[in-house]
Amino acid sequence: MRFKRHMELEHGLRQIDIAPLIDMIFQLLIFFMLTSTFVMQPGIKINLPKATTSEVVKYENIEVVISGENVVYFNGKVVTTQELSVLLKQIAKKKQPLLIKADRRASLGRVVEIWDMCRDLGITQINIATSQE
Repeated sequence: MRFKRHMELEHGLRQIDIAPLIDMIFQLLIFFMLTSTFVMQPGIKINLPKATTSEVVKYENIEVVISGENVVYFNGKVVTTQELSVLLKQIAKKKQPLLIKADRRASLGRVVEIWDMCRDLGITQINIATSQE
C-alpha cells in the first residue's frame, strides 16, 4: 500500500518545510539559556585609581592586591606582612616584575610599606595598576 506522502518523496519533492525545525531550535535555545547557571569567577573586588598617563603592561606580572580594607593578597591568597616578605624574597631571586593593585580606599601608608619592602628586597621592576579614563 502506497501512501501519498511517500509517493511525493519518491518522485521528488520540490521543497522541504523547515519552519518546524526552526521552531524547535529556538525552543531548545531558550530552554538552555534559561536553565544554564552562570559561573561567577571568584576574585577580589577593587576600584583602581584613574590615571591619564598610564601605559599598558604586556608581560606577565606577580600581583600584590591591597583591598579597600587594607587586606593584602598575593596572587589571590590572603597573606600577612611576614609571609609577603618571604614570597617577595623568592621573586627577587627570580628577577620577576611585580604589579601592585591597590584599591582607591586603601591606605597610602600600606601601599608605600609594601613598595619599600619590595625595594629593600631587591625587586627593581615594580608597577602600580591604574584604570585608564
